[in-house]
Amino acid sequence: MQKGHTEMSRPTEKSRPAGAQALEAYDAALFAREDGLLVELRQEIERRELPRIHIPPAEGKVLQLLLRAIGARRVLEIGTLGGYSAIWMARALPPDGELITLELEEDRAALAREFLRRARLAPRVEVRVGPAADTLRELCARGGDASFDACFIDADKESYPAYLRWARRLVRVGGLILGDNAHWSGHIVEEPAPDEGTAALQQFNRALARDPGLESTILPVGDGLAVALVTSSAVPRGTSSG
Repeated sequence: MQKGHTEMSRPTEKSRPAGAQALEAYDAALFAREDGLLVELRQEIERRELPRIHIPPAEGKVLQLLLRAIGARRVLEIGTLGGYSAIWMARALPPDGELITLELEEDRAALAREFLRRARLAPRVEVRVGPAADTLRELCARGGDASFDACFIDADKESYPAYLRWARRLVRVGGLILGDNAHWSGHIVEEPAPDEGTAALQQFNRALARDPGLESTILPVGDGLAVALVTSSAVPRGTSSG
């Protein structure tokens, strides 16, 4: 599953110090200002009463920097929603770059396509509709392993471990595997996990840490951005796709 299909709501966010919120606003104002189109898209997502689970601007800026740092030309996103993160990432790609973003719900895909067109990014972004597992299987079959420079995972949390297994196959050595909500509003540290989504995120984070073919960490931006540099194409036991 991905965004738009029996998605679990984010758990209640634990209180954050006022100073931390002020610093986050300071950073965003300096380095991650939204243009009018991104602001309008956020407002449209709220107007349609879609889940407010898109990334914050500061995380969009980090995604751009990471993609540019590795010279990304072909990127995969699992979980489109309204296309907010897709716009941030597509703007980091060269004119002949390609972003494939996966969404289950046609109405959300249509919203993303509309704003990608208005952002003049439609030529380099393809929104594919359907169950993510089916599309990922097709991408592996048609493009082969190591056919992407990066993969950003921001979809239903219960499927994160499975999405990681697919990303491990699809992303080249020297590429990046990225995952949103790695801190899960602070609930990631709870033992035992209070629900299936939290347990899956814990499994996802552990898999990143234990995979000898990845150099990984979690950046404290947004709700925690997991970042893994692929250093080996070997898929260790327990991380094969399926």
